[in-house]
Amino acid sequence: MTDYQKLYHLLFNAITDALEALGRLDVPAATRLLEDAQIRAEDHILEEP
Repeated sequence: MTDYQKLYHLLFNAITDALEALGRLDVPAATRLLEDAQIRAEDHILEEP
């Protein structure tokens, strides 16, 4: 069963970190943070039975 609470926290924290990076005008870091979170969330879902 997919743990949506875990996925929510993963994505929420990544978005928060990306917004902080954007506040510093660090677009590459924000992009990396969001891409990494997307991959981690997809991997988590695909690993579920």
